Amino acid sequence: MKVCSAQDESAEQLQSKLESTIKDKSFFLVLDDLSHSDVWTNLLRTPLQAASSGIILITTRYDTVTREVGAEQTHRVNLMSLDNGWELLWKSMNIQEEKEVQNLWDIGIEIVQKCGGLPLAIKVVAGVLASKDKTENEWRNILTRNVWSMIKLPKEICGGLYVSYDDLPQHLKQCFLYCIVFHEDWVFERDELIRMWVAKGFVEGHKDQLLEDTAEEYYYELINRNLLQPDDGRFDLSRCKMHDLLRQLACYLSREECYIGDPESLVDNTICNLRRMLVVTEKDMVVIPCMGKEEIKLRTFTTNYQPRVIDYTFFMRLSYLRVLDLSDSLVQTIPDYVGNLIHLRLLGLDGTNISCLPESIGSLQNLQIFNLQRCKSLDHLPLATTQLCNLRQLGLDETPINHVPKGIGGLKFLNDLEGFPIGGGIDNAKMQDGWNLEELVHLSQLRRLHMIKLERSTLCNCADSFMLTDKKHLKALHLSFIEPTNEAYSEERVTNAEKIFEQLKPPHNLEELYCHIGVHLPPMGQLPSLKYLSIMGATSITKIGPEFVGRGVSNLASTEVVAFPKLERLVIKEMPNWEKWSFTEEEEEEEDGAALKQKREEAPYPTPRLLPCLNQLQLVNCPKLRALPQQLGQQATSLHKVFLEEVNSLKTLEGLLFLSNTLQVVKCKGLESISNLPQVKELNVACCPNLRHVQELGSLKQLWLDEDMHKMAPLWVQRFHDQC
Repeated sequence: MKVCSAQDESAEQLQSKLESTIKDKSFFLVLDDLSHSDVWTNLLRTPLQAASSGIILITTRYDTVTREVGAEQTHRVNLMSLDNGWELLWKSMNIQEEKEVQNLWDIGIEIVQKCGGLPLAIKVVAGVLASKDKTENEWRNILTRNVWSMIKLPKEICGGLYVSYDDLPQHLKQCFLYCIVFHEDWVFERDELIRMWVAKGFVEGHKDQLLEDTAEEYYYELINRNLLQPDDGRFDLSRCKMHDLLRQLACYLSREECYIGDPESLVDNTICNLRRMLVVTEKDMVVIPCMGKEEIKLRTFTTNYQPRVIDYTFFMRLSYLRVLDLSDSLVQTIPDYVGNLIHLRLLGLDGTNISCLPESIGSLQNLQIFNLQRCKSLDHLPLATTQLCNLRQLGLDETPINHVPKGIGGLKFLNDLEGFPIGGGIDNAKMQDGWNLEELVHLSQLRRLHMIKLERSTLCNCADSFMLTDKKHLKALHLSFIEPTNEAYSEERVTNAEKIFEQLKPPHNLEELYCHIGVHLPPMGQLPSLKYLSIMGATSITKIGPEFVGRGVSNLASTEVVAFPKLERLVIKEMPNWEKWSFTEEEEEEEDGAALKQKREEAPYPTPRLLPCLNQLQLVNCPKLRALPQQLGQQATSLHKVFLEEVNSLKTLEGLLFLSNTLQVVKCKGLESISNLPQVKELNVACCPNLRHVQELGSLKQLWLDEDMHKMAPLWVQRFHDQC
C-alpha cells in the first residue's frame, strides 16, 4: 500500500489521499520511535478510521506518548543484558581475535554496565575505544573519566553519549555540534555537510590536500565513531543522519548559541547571543523580531526546507552572517543589499523562484559556496559571478542557465561545478550562451564536475590543453549531451560530443562517472579507481560489447588484465533499443557467428578478469535486452544485489553464482524462469506475469510477492516450497 505525495500538498490533502487508499481495507502500521503524539492525534487518527480493521505498532521512549495515543497494550523492552552488550561492544569495534575478546572481557563488562544497557551508548563508546590501543589500561582510562557522571546532562542523555563527544578533538567537536542545523530526522548529504564545515572554518588545511577532502575524512571519522548513522539506501556512505538522542546532546551543548524554532518566539535579547538559527515554523512568513539597537551577531541562518516567505529586512540586520541557506523557501527576488553581507561564505538558494541576481553579489569576496540548483525561473548569471575570487562550489544543476559571463576559469579555487553549460556562442563581449571547454584548463582543483549540453562544444586544436587527465583531485564526472528541454539534436552534434568525450580523457583517480551521452559508449573498463558508473539515455545503442571494457594492455598476460577493477555499483537506465550485452568476443561469437571468430583470430587480445568488486547491478527500462552476460555470473564474485525493472525481453535469469543477498525483479513482462542462484537470500518479484519456473535457490530465506504474483504464480511457488 502506497500513498504518493506532491511537494506542495497540504496536510488535509494528504489525509484525504490516505483515507481513500485505506477505505474498507485492513492494515498493519508501524510508527517507529515516536517522540510526540501529534502525528497520531492530528494527522493519522481520523483518516485511518476509514479502514475496516487495523493494527498499529508504536515504538517510543516516552510513557506520555503511550498514554496520549491511547495504547491498549504496552510492552516494555528490557535493557540489553551484559553478555549481549559486551558482544555488541566488541563487534562494533570489529575485534576479530578471540584472545583479545577474552582478555578484555572483565573491563568490557564494566564499560557495558556504565552504558546502562543502552545499545546506542554502547556503540558510541565502542567508537571511542576503537581509536585507542586494545589494552586494559587504555580501556580503564576511559572507564574512570569523570565525564561519565556529568551532573547537568538531561536525564534522557546517559553519560556514555557525553564520553563519546568529550573524546573528540576540537575540530570534530565543532563539526558534530554543527549537524543540528539540519532538521530532526533529516537525512543529509555528505557533500552538503562538508561544504558547510569548510565555510564555517572548521577544517584544518593540509599541504597538497583540498579542504573538502580533509572535511570528508572528518565525516567518515564521525561515522566510524557511530556519532553519525549512514543511510542504508546509499552504498557509498554519502548520506547520513544523527540519532535523536545524539542530536539532543548536541542541542544541549549548543543551547547558548543555537536556536531551533520560530524566531518570533524569542524573548528579551536572546537573539543577540545566538550564532546559529534553524527556522522551524508553521507560519507563512518568517520574521526576525526587532531588538532595538542591539547588534545581531548570528553566523548561520537556515530554514527547514519548507515553503516560507522571508522578511527581507533581515538582510540589513544580520551583517555578520557566514551561512545563509534559504533553499526551497518562497524567495523570488534577492535585494541589492545582499552585497553588504561581506562575511558570507555560503549562500543557498536551491529550489527558489528567483529569476535574477543583483550585480552586488560580486561584493561577496569571501563567498565559497553558491547554490542555485533547481531554480526554474533563473536563466542567466550576473557578470559579477566571476568576481567571486574565493568561490569553491557553484551549483547550477537543473537550473536552465543559458547566459553566463566569460571568465569562470579564473576562479582558481573552484572545485565543485554542478551544471556547467557548454556553449561558446557570443551574446556580447562579456556574456555567452555557455562556457567553452577552455575555461576548465586552469581549474586545477576540480573535485566534482557536471557538464551539460556537451553536444554544443567544439573540438580544440591542441587536445592536450583540454583533457581532464591532469585533474588529480577529480572524483566525480557527469557528462550529458542531451538538452534539458529534450529538443532534437543532429547526428553531427552527437558525433562531435563523442569526440569531445575522447578528448577529455577522464583521469585515473576518477571514482564516479555518470554518462548521458547518446549513441556511443567509450572504453571505461580501464579506469582504475572507478567505483560508480551510471549510463542513461543512450537511445541509439543496440549493443554493448568488448570495446566498452577496453582492449587491455598489450604487454600484460590475460590473468593480469582486470576490467573495472574497483567498480562497486553499475547502473544502466533508459536504453530503449539496447539488445545485446557481452564482455568478451567469445560471448559475441555465440550470437554473431563465425565472422567475429575470424576477426578475433586475426587480432587477438587478452581476455580480462571482470568486476571483482561489483556489489550492486541495476538495470531499468531496457525493454529489448535479451540476456545478461555469462561472465557477469562467473566473475562478479562480490555481487550482493541485482535490481531489474522493465527488462521485458529477458526470458531467463540464471547463473548468477555469486549473487549473495537480494534479487529484485519488477515489471519484467517476458521473464519466464529464474534458476541457479545458489547464494540468493531474498527474492522480490512484482508484475512479472509470465514467470513460471523458479528453482535452484538453495539459500533463500525471504520471498516477497505483490498481489498479482500471489494470484498468478501458485504453481511455481508451491514447487519451489517443496524443493526447499
